[in-house]
Parts: sequence; structure tokens; C-alpha cells
Amino acid sequence: MSGNKRTPASPPAATQAPTPASPDLVAAADEPGLGEDRALALLKRTDLPAEALVRLSKNASAIKSRKVKLALVQHPNTPRHVSVPTLRHLFTFELMQVALTPTVAADIKRTAEDTLITRLETISCGERLSLAHRASGRVAAELLCDPEPHVILAALDNPRLTEAETIRALMRPNAPAQLAESVCGHAKWSLRREIRIALLQNENTPLARVLEFAQSLSVRQLREILRNTRLPERTKSYLLRELNKKSADSPADALN
Repeated sequence: MSGNKRTPASPPAATQAPTPASPDLVAAADEPGLGEDRALALLKRTDLPAEALVRLSKNASAIKSRKVKLALVQHPNTPRHVSVPTLRHLFTFELMQVALTPTVAADIKRTAEDTLITRLETISCGERLSLAHRASGRVAAELLCDPEPHVILAALDNPRLTEAETIRALMRPNAPAQLAESVCGHAKWSLRREIRIALLQNENTPLARVLEFAQSLSVRQLREILRNTRLPERTKSYLLRELNKKSADSPADALN
């Protein structure tokens, strides 16, 4: 009998449950009586095929859940002909969530923003205020023309709002007077050169701020603005006076 001891065999490693193939995923999405939890578990799978997502959108038991609707729209593989109609059934802040989800296609995000923007006139002031703080830059830009001053101020503080969007809002014919006043007093936007030029073109900009902005511009900048920009007559007259004054005070600058 050999003195060598036989080493006990190691227990078999636990095996991971096999990943269902696409036909199984399609069948799971099509299952009658599919509940919210199981539907959401399916929607967490990045490999869920488009056919399964289409079946899920038609599954009466699963699609009645708002969470399932939202997850379906947010899934990167959901076909557009499923996402777009489903978007119309989402609530305000669900639409906001879709527009901010990085994995959602750009055209779906834009459709979510469009749907949200069309609802702005019908939702409460409190909801608009929350959107002004948290929504995408495009939605925040739309809220720059809100009738409530505190909503405008919140939109100006939205970190996703861009300079270009702010300028476009200032140039809109229906921009409220409160917008120009709010931008003039804003710690961030009032310091931007292009914003100041847009404010000079806005007839609602207070005269005191027109004077301040004009004095901060060089002779060359004043000439460019007068040459290339459509200005209210009051502002144009003042800029001409400021240009003549600066040219007289600094003849060397006047030659540039």
C-alpha cells in the first residue's frame, strides 16, 4: 500500500446560469402576465434585441407600468417607432430624464425635449421652476421666456445652459423685459462680451446698463457693433456718442 495520500478533489466551481439566447429573450418579453419586476430586469440587459423590445412594448401586462415605459424608451436598442409613441405617454419629469440620459439616441432626446417644451404652458409654476433648475440646456433656454421672474433666474443658473442659447433667447421678438434685466444682473452672463452685445440689441436693456456696457468696449468693438449689428435707435445714438468721445480721448485708438 503506497504511503502517498491522494489529494481530495476540489469541489466543482459554481457555474453561472447560462445567458439566454435571443429567442429566449424574445419569448420572455412576450410572456403573458409579465410583471413589472421581471420586465425591468429584462430591460437592464444591454444585449436585449430590438425584437424583444418590440414585443415588450406590446405586452399589455408589462407596459402598463410607468417604470417599464420609461426604461423601454431609455434602452439603447429600442427602435424609434417604439420609442417615439411611448414618449407621449411619459410624465413631465420622465421626459426630462430621457433627455438627460447619455445612452439615449440624440434624435430621441430631442423628441423628448420637443414634447416637454410643448407642455410648458400647461404645467404648474412649481414644475417649470424645477425644470429650469434641472432640465437640459434647450429646455432651460425655453424657460428664459417664462412669465415668472424666478423661473427665468433659475434657468439662467442652469449649468447646462449655453451662451449661444442665452443669446438666442435675448434676440427673440417675444423675449420678456424681465429676461434682459435678469441677464444684466447675472454674475456669470453679464460679464460675457457676446452676451453684452446681445443685450445692446435688446430694447428692454436698462439704459444704465447700456451705458456701462458701452464704456467697457474698445473703439474697434464699438465700430464693429455699429457696423454689423441692428440696434435700437436709443442705443445706437449713445454708442455713436461714446465712440466719438473715445476717439477724441485716444486718437491712436481711433486710427485702428
